[in-house]
Amino acid sequence: MSETWVIILASAVLTYLTRVGGHLVLARMERVPPRLEAALDAVPAAVLTSIVMPVFIDGDIAEKVVILLCAVFALRLSLLATVVLGTVLVALARAAGLA
Repeated sequence: MSETWVIILASAVLTYLTRVGGHLVLARMERVPPRLEAALDAVPAAVLTSIVMPVFIDGDIAEKVVILLCAVFALRLSLLATVVLGTVLVALARAAGLA
């Protein structure tokens, strides 16, 4: 198994454990404090930003263009559709030798 697959599987397991852990902690609370709820609402945007910004800063022009296109797509499409479309566009750019 390549190192990439080990990283992907480890990331999947850690993501699952953090989600289950968060669910178990929140299930013990009778009421979620507003500040905690606001912080939890900000987590997806923070995670997405932490994934995209390093590629935007260090990536080549094709990846930067796809990220900017996805920012526009995100105004009209769902998050899942935007991520899938962005992934396909980057894969096509790499297959074409642009990235």
